[in-house]
Amino acid sequence: MEVDGATVDEGVRRRGRSRTKDEFLSGKSFKSWGNYLQALMETRSRFMNRVFTRSLDSTELHEIKARSQHEMKKNLTRWDLIWFCISAVICTGIVVLSGYQAKEVSCPSVGLSYAVCGISAMLSAFCYTEFAVEIPVAGGSFAYLRVELGDFMAFIAGGNILLENVVVGAAVARSWTSYFATLCNHQPDDFRMVVHSMPENLDHLDPIAVVVLSIICVLAVLSTKGSSRFNYIAYIIHSLVILFIVVAGFSKADTKNYSNFAPFGIRGVFKSLAVLFFAYAGFDVVSTMAEETKNPARDIPLGLVGSMVITMAACCLLTTALCLMYPFQEIDKEAPFPVAFEAVGLSWAKYIVSAGTLKVITTGLLVRGIGQARYLTHIARTRMMPPRLAHVHPKTGTPVNATIVMLTTTAIVAFFTDLAILASLFHISTLFIFMLVALALLVRRYYASGETTTTDRNKLIAFIMLILGSSIATATYWGLSDENDWIPYVITVPIWFVATLGLRVFVPHARKPKLWGVPYVPWLPSASIAINIFLLGSIDGASFIRFGIWNAGLLLYYFLLGLHVSYDAAMESGETDTANGFEEVLGPQSPQSPPYLP
Repeated sequence: MEVDGATVDEGVRRRGRSRTKDEFLSGKSFKSWGNYLQALMETRSRFMNRVFTRSLDSTELHEIKARSQHEMKKNLTRWDLIWFCISAVICTGIVVLSGYQAKEVSCPSVGLSYAVCGISAMLSAFCYTEFAVEIPVAGGSFAYLRVELGDFMAFIAGGNILLENVVVGAAVARSWTSYFATLCNHQPDDFRMVVHSMPENLDHLDPIAVVVLSIICVLAVLSTKGSSRFNYIAYIIHSLVILFIVVAGFSKADTKNYSNFAPFGIRGVFKSLAVLFFAYAGFDVVSTMAEETKNPARDIPLGLVGSMVITMAACCLLTTALCLMYPFQEIDKEAPFPVAFEAVGLSWAKYIVSAGTLKVITTGLLVRGIGQARYLTHIARTRMMPPRLAHVHPKTGTPVNATIVMLTTTAIVAFFTDLAILASLFHISTLFIFMLVALALLVRRYYASGETTTTDRNKLIAFIMLILGSSIATATYWGLSDENDWIPYVITVPIWFVATLGLRVFVPHARKPKLWGVPYVPWLPSASIAINIFLLGSIDGASFIRFGIWNAGLLLYYFLLGLHVSYDAAMESGETDTANGFEEVLGPQSPQSPPYLP
């Protein structure tokens, strides 16, 4: 196929050329301090181009992917994706989060929280699935947002994705120590080094977590398919352990433990939802493995949606058994299931549960280690991070450098940081990213450059702004008001409904899905946007402050470095018109500011 006299294959080879190790800062903007100062003076024009320029599906699938120099091996099937997703969700949702949420937040109603949360997460999974089928690359949501919302939003989302995965990986690794201690009849702190001179929540050093993550790093580097075989064996163990916990737990059930079902009312249920939503974020990680899937159009929908149904049922059954078996006030926050079994007279069962849970945690860490490395790989392909991180090893077919960097970072965080701090960090990033992906799906269906008229484009923008505005208003009132006054919701919810209906009736579809499509558009993605934003209203202010500090750091990096590095890479590649793989969001750009996405 020819584009401006050059074949696509030639373009792939040209853009996929090898780079030297210092080429990350070898562009025109970094040749001298004078050039760098000039680049900083042009930040505004470069930034505006970033905001209003989008990548194309074909660019992500060919030119960008080719920059890794070697292909990842396509050897995963739908079953591999199901095993991976189940491991990631069960690991985070039950092992890390269930104890704290059942004891401190939603209490016995935690099972209800998991059920509602699972339905909400299913909406996001549908949105991810359409993108993963049509853009099966390692970047996951980062790549999807580059295509529909532009480079800048993709960068912000990418930074939060990396934070999310590092933090949850560290939390899971520290949970490994807790369950290991229970298995050995010890307290978790018996295996940690307490340094009283260090700040609170950073003074319990966890060397076991570092050792476990080091082993995970080796497995993740060697082979994705080999990791899947290991995960398949682990899934059999998972299933037996889950079945054992459910049967044994219900055999010791006492309905008196459900007498105070929701001590904190509906607000406790929804506050728990905002955190537990992350439990189902395993499909986000698994979507990064689309590049290694044999038949994405067939396997990804079955793998993601099928695994979500299974995990939702498992999470609800396990937490219900826990709260019926043991009073929620006495649940252990770090190792809830083994301690509960010992308390009800099944001391021997705690060893089975602890050993099985360690296996769950190990495979969950492996899945997240694989997924987070692929996010970093695709970000590096776009030159926002050093290109060496995009390198795929020719023999293993895995991104070795990105895997080592991400898991080393995770190990450092796990070594120092307490679970209480970690748990408060990751849920905002998850909800924020899921909301952006749902928004990107609306843009994908209703806007196509060169086809959508100016009138339809303006109507699309207006309806999206109403959807976002009404959702934010609903979440803000919910978060700031302690009253149960329903009058504001009578205003905001109908606005959301009318805006979604207007989008359905007055804006024609600009694009139809090629392989697999989300049903009930715009209702399903619009509902996903509203739910994700609403759950943000249940999160405490301190978490938002941490989220703001992290994103301020991302913006500082972007405006001082990332923006100019990627701009230089685009200029070197000669990407100055849409025929080379890029299109504009809001019409023609000025002659002084050519498109520049790499």
